[in-house]
Amino acid sequence: MVTSKTDKTGQNTEIKSSVSFSLHNTDTGSVEVQIANLTERINQLSSHFKTNPKDFSSRRGLLNMISRRKKFLTYLKSNKKDSYLKILAGLNLRK
Repeated sequence: MVTSKTDKTGQNTEIKSSVSFSLHNTDTGSVEVQIANLTERINQLSSHFKTNPKDFSSRRGLLNMISRRKKFLTYLKSNKKDSYLKILAGLNLRK
């Protein structure tokens, strides 16, 4: 699944969520897909901060995304252990 968005400069940026985490073709709301989407956006913002270190408002958004992803991962760890391990391995997250 590819989602196209426009950033502040008017350029199209693509968020590619891993299809292997979706439960069906139109799946956008499952925890696994949301974690994959958040990870892509977090990685994009991390590279953005290398060139724009004083962008504090975007940094606040980044911290909110990291917090949301952490809550999703905690939910998966307690309820769907196999899916949790698959996500960690597939997205190369720590732990």
